[in-house]
Amino acid sequence: MLSKDIGIDLGTANVLIHVKGSGVVLDEPSVVAIESGSKKVLAVGEDARRMVGRTPGNIIAIRPLRDGVIADFDITEVMLKYFINRVGGKNWYSRPRILICAPTNITSVEQKAIRDAAERSGAKEVFLEEEPKAAAIGAGMDIYEPSGNMVIDIGGGTTDVAVLSMGEIVTASSIKMAGDKFDKAILKYIKNKYKLLIGERTSEHIKVSIGTVKLGGQQEELDIRGRDMVSGLPKTVTITSSEVQEALADSVASIVASAKFVLEQTPPELSADIIDRGVILTGGGALLKGLDELLTDELRVPVLVADDPMHCVVKGTGLMLNHLDRSLKKKF
Repeated sequence: MLSKDIGIDLGTANVLIHVKGSGVVLDEPSVVAIESGSKKVLAVGEDARRMVGRTPGNIIAIRPLRDGVIADFDITEVMLKYFINRVGGKNWYSRPRILICAPTNITSVEQKAIRDAAERSGAKEVFLEEEPKAAAIGAGMDIYEPSGNMVIDIGGGTTDVAVLSMGEIVTASSIKMAGDKFDKAILKYIKNKYKLLIGERTSEHIKVSIGTVKLGGQQEELDIRGRDMVSGLPKTVTITSSEVQEALADSVASIVASAKFVLEQTPPELSADIIDRGVILTGGGALLKGLDELLTDELRVPVLVADDPMHCVVKGTGLMLNHLDRSLKKKF
């Protein structure tokens, strides 16, 4: 019999679900493919992601979450319902209680949209928790002690930076600069430099394959294909990791500035703890080569990448489910 408590990391790029007692049972892209006229849903998750940039005119692949919040309410509801049924389906004996993570600075209207989407997807009760808190717990930090812990969670839509102590967020910042904006920066750079049009999936492939934010070390190369803006014909160019570093420089500078801002607002006693313990990097963005070293140099504090950074938030929701009645008072 399945437990009736589930934790959801409702991400701009991926949705991850943790079922109490079973662990992480779902990790799928936040994409829904629909027929443009009838709004009929054709595919959800990985099947829909394969269609991005490759569909005929009558099929649209939609990402219903933008910058960490719901951009298309109806499609988000369809997507959540589909995923919740997939992990539980007919095995739910009653409607599950759901814990969902959200960025730290979302408005009460955005909170309500997330809660309503979850309730209409079949939840009995909905709890909302801040993403960096779940990320810190999932990364193995003991945030319930009276000492400072700092986490930088770089997702698809937002980067959340927070200092936590005694189970609560002391100072935090959330900016709409993360994985999606990295992809767009690479896409724009290649368009300007090579007059080559590429799609979002290609720019993501570049980021994952040869992306770096710190020069030095081995220079990697990648052949990419796209459409020449001058001739209109397919064309192949070779790009290097130093070009990707150049493309991402401004985006990464925003994350550094956000982290510095949070450190400047942090009480001195907690700052001392952070120097001892270091800062933990979580989220997909943590996998960008050289980011931990760059942040260590800029913040003058040790910065470490969490084990399995992609799953820190959803693992954190799983651990929080064990104390749902006791620790989660914030039901919006």
